[in-house]
Amino acid sequence: QVQLVESGGGLVQPGGSLRLSCAASGLTFSRYAMSWYRQAPGKERELVAVIPSGGGSLRYGDSVKGRFTISRDNAKNAAYLQMNSLKPEDTAVYYCNAVYWLAYWGQGTQVTVSS
Repeated sequence: QVQLVESGGGLVQPGGSLRLSCAASGLTFSRYAMSWYRQAPGKERELVAVIPSGGGSLRYGDSVKGRFTISRDNAKNAAYLQMNSLKPEDTAVYYCNAVYWLAYWGQGTQVTVSS
């Protein structure tokens, strides 16, 4: 049974940082491209960042370029999202996504940026 479990969300002030983690189990992690998505209330889910299975060319949504960094550790079956210079508009539920032949989703972790 495939499981993706996000952690690291919480409340942070504008300008602060958070590091999200995605722990994967039940799959051959190194084969999967890993992504982070987010969904704010009343908005569609949007792509935040993608890291290929081989950890090659990274891709970011325009709104987070230069502030967020995606990474992975295949030995730990984990993906990460380092978020710096957070803004109130970054407030959303953040989801981990794994794609190979099938796509899997985590349950999400809430990130709230507010003073």
